[in-house]
Amino acid sequence: MSSQAIREELCKYARKTVANKLVVGPGGNISARHEGKMYLSPSGFALDEISPEQWVEVDIATGEVTDIGLRPSSEVLMHLYAYRENPNIGAMVHTHPPYCIAFTLVEKELPIMFPDQAALVGKTVYVDYVLPTTDRLADAVVEKIGSSTILLGNHGLVTTGRNLREAYYRTEVVEESAKIFLIAKAIKEPKVLTREETDEIASLESEAYRIQLLQKMK
Repeated sequence: MSSQAIREELCKYARKTVANKLVVGPGGNISARHEGKMYLSPSGFALDEISPEQWVEVDIATGEVTDIGLRPSSEVLMHLYAYRENPNIGAMVHTHPPYCIAFTLVEKELPIMFPDQAALVGKTVYVDYVLPTTDRLADAVVEKIGSSTILLGNHGLVTTGRNLREAYYRTEVVEESAKIFLIAKAIKEPKVLTREETDEIASLESEAYRIQLLQKMK
């Protein structure tokens, strides 16, 4: 895939992120890795306003902006540290989904409750509130980057994947999971899947096929 194709794919998922109300205004930031560089949303833009040439190219090893133009997102360190720490990460999506934020105001551990959550996300970890846009937040996130989904207390959600498609759909599934939990919890204690039940889902051939497609397709 060329850098131009990466830029166009970022635009596609940026628009989906806004359309599905996972961010509002100029909030959130997304990036993708390509040949030692990352392409990151520029600071101050609503994600659906970014055109392909406006994604900021940053050298992952040095942290230097390697094209001329816009300033990268203020969360640039969080993205850089994640790519440096885990070479399997191909994309990162940081959003402010309302149900995820609401969940972090009252809970920390998001249980696994339904098959898509078990198969596509697995365990979601939690980071206590840290001041946004700082190296403290970047350090806190990178400590948990072994997990593909990280809830940020009073802040939002970070998801990663081998490509943008995988990272983005994990965002949707975690937001749906938080929504389901909060609705159920308002009535009574939610029934969660046991470890054995989640293992059974992971072993299904149909789920393995879906995950393969998610990792390969745009």
